[in-house]
Amino acid sequence: MEITLNILVILATLMLAGLGTMSMFAPRRMVANFALEPVGTAGLSTIRSVIGGVFLASVTMLVIGLLTGQTLGYVAVAILMGVVAFGRIVGILADGFDKAVLPPLVVELVIIAVLWTAYQASVV
Repeated sequence: MEITLNILVILATLMLAGLGTMSMFAPRRMVANFALEPVGTAGLSTIRSVIGGVFLASVTMLVIGLLTGQTLGYVAVAILMGVVAFGRIVGILADGFDKAVLPPLVVELVIIAVLWTAYQASVV
């Protein structure tokens, strides 16, 4: 079970690393992925700093947990993903349903479940 959870955490880490790296260093390529239209240099800066920064900070916490066995960072990333998922649900309620919201919402919920399970398994 521990190996499986570590593999799942690694997969989540790689996915977040890809999104973070692309957001930070190629924000124009990420515009379609996030359904955003940045306004000028400031908009690109926001994609780099806020979106890329949040993803890469999450990756850092997950890598620390993977390398040291200190998995409290998993909880931090799970909380972050939970707030993002909550924001998607608020968006559905406030703005209406769009099927494009479901895949990232499901991914976020799966990441939360994986990280929480991996954290719980590490503290037993």
